[in-house]
Amino acid sequence: MQLYRDDSSPNPAATGKYYSVKVQLYGRFMLEDRTEHVCQIEEMSPGDVIITTDVLANNGERVIAYIDHIGRVEGTVERMVRGGFLLSLVASDRKKNKIAAQLTWLANKHELDMPEDRRHQRIAPRNPITTLAMADGRQYPCRIIDLSISGAAIEIRMRPALNSQVILGSMRGRVVRHFEEGIAIEFAIVQSREAIDIAFEH
Repeated sequence: MQLYRDDSSPNPAATGKYYSVKVQLYGRFMLEDRTEHVCQIEEMSPGDVIITTDVLANNGERVIAYIDHIGRVEGTVERMVRGGFLLSLVASDRKKNKIAAQLTWLANKHELDMPEDRRHQRIAPRNPITTLAMADGRQYPCRIIDLSISGAAIEIRMRPALNSQVILGSMRGRVVRHFEEGIAIEFAIVQSREAIDIAFEH
C-alpha cells in the first residue's frame, strides 16, 4: 500500500497528502469533556482517521485517542461520518512518518496473512537481494522485506500495475498491493519451504 499520494515529493509528510489504508484496529478516545469511550478503526492515514463509535462528537472538538499498534494520537473532529467521525490528526512530520511506517507494516502483514495463509510462517531469505522480472523481460533489482511460502513484500523503486504478472527470483506471481517502499506479491502457487530456500539462497 502506497501511503503517500505524491511520490516525487522529497518529504511526502510535509505535503499533507496521504492515502488511507483499511485496517482492523481497536482503541479508546477521550472527548473534551474528559469522558472516555471505546472505538474501532477501519480506515486510517498518517493525516486522519475514521473513528467508528456510537458516541457523538462536535465538529472542531479536540480528541485524544489511543489506538492499538499505533499509540497515542490527537486531532480535531473534521466532520461526522456514518458510524462515527473523521478525526484530522495534529502531528509533527516525524510522528506522521512513524504512523506511515506502522500503517505500511500493518498493510503488508494483512496482505501476507490472509485467513487461508495464517499458518504460513515468515521466512528469512538467505539472500534478500534478488531481481524482479516483468512479463516483457525487463528486470529490476529489489530487496525482500517479508517472505512466506505464499507471497512476498519487496522494496523496489518501480511500481508495476496491480495484477501484473511478475517473477521474483524464480517464483511466478502477481502484484497485489503497492506500499511506500515497494510492492507485495502473491505467488501463483503456494511454494514449499525447500523451493523458497533454493530460489533465494544466492
